[in-house]
Parts: sequence; structure tokens; C-alpha cells
Amino acid sequence: MDDKLLIKKISEKDEKAFQLFVEKYQHLVLNVCNNILNNYDDAMDVSQEVFIKIYNTIDQFRGDSNVKTWLYRISVNNSLNYLRSRKKQKWFTNLDVLFSDNKDSLEPIDSELKPGENIEQEENKKALYYALGKLPEKQNIAISLHNFEDLAYNEISEIMNISVSEVGVLINRGKKKLHKLILNYYENN
Repeated sequence: MDDKLLIKKISEKDEKAFQLFVEKYQHLVLNVCNNILNNYDDAMDVSQEVFIKIYNTIDQFRGDSNVKTWLYRISVNNSLNYLRSRKKQKWFTNLDVLFSDNKDSLEPIDSELKPGENIEQEENKKALYYALGKLPEKQNIAISLHNFEDLAYNEISEIMNISVSEVGVLINRGKKKLHKLILNYYENN
């Protein structure tokens, strides 16, 4: 079943069509969310929210863009909203801990590697995720969509609603900053 027919049937609240749509695009949405969030469990939650949002707002899809582009945009926006809400929660949690009398309630972060994991590869992943987390939001998204999702600049520009040249600038600046951040990570760890 092609995308136009799927969307038409989903707008008519055909659950079987929606199930086909989810099966067709769940991998794409999950990958985008995971590349931005760097946490598989969070990405699973956000990707479910993406599909719920699609089901509830399918009538708003005008067909001006490709379905994949529309899915990328919703996935990116929901992932960013999740990150923003998590940052607020962390901030308030840190304030609670700071003003709390019970400092023992903090649990230590478990940084042990699972048995059999390649330590060097794991360290490289940590360095990359650290550096991606330090990038400005737009640079992180542009680099993630280009490098992890293999999207072309014009597709990224449509998803991010910016010009193609701005995508190039974001990616180039982001790569330079990533390089510095990764070097900094290894120098300090």
C-alpha cells in the first residue's frame, strides 16, 4: 500500500492501515530519536509518542513534503522537546538535592562496562555522545541527520526548515567543534 493511501486510511481512523504505517516507518523514527537522544529506552518512548501524534494529527499532513521528511521533522521535534523537558527536570532535581538535607539519597552512577564489551569502542562512543551533547542543538541535529541517517543537505534543510547553505554551515562548524570536544574529552578523562 502506498503512503498516500495509507495516510488517507489513517485519517479515516483505519487501525490496520496505521499498523502498516508504523511497521513501515518504526525503524526510521526510532533511529532518528536515538541519534538525537543517545538513549535507546528514551528513543523508544519518544518514537511511540511520534506515532501517537501522527495518528491524532494525520489530518494536518498536507502532502506538501515527502512522508519521510514529515516523519523526520516530527521525530526531531519530539526528541528535542523531550531533551528540553529532561533538562528542566534535571535542573529542578539538582536544585532539590542542593537544598535537601539528605545528601545520602544520591545514588552513584554505574559506569561499569558490561562483560565482553570492547573497552576502547565503548570509550569512543562515550566521547562521541559527550561531544554531541555539548554541540548547539541545530548543529547536533544537522550532523545526526547527515551522518547517522545519511540524509542529503536538501532533505535536512526541509526537515529543519532552513536553507541548504545553512545546513552546510551547521555541519562544518559542528564537525570542527566535535573534533575539539572529543580531544577535550580525552585530555580530561
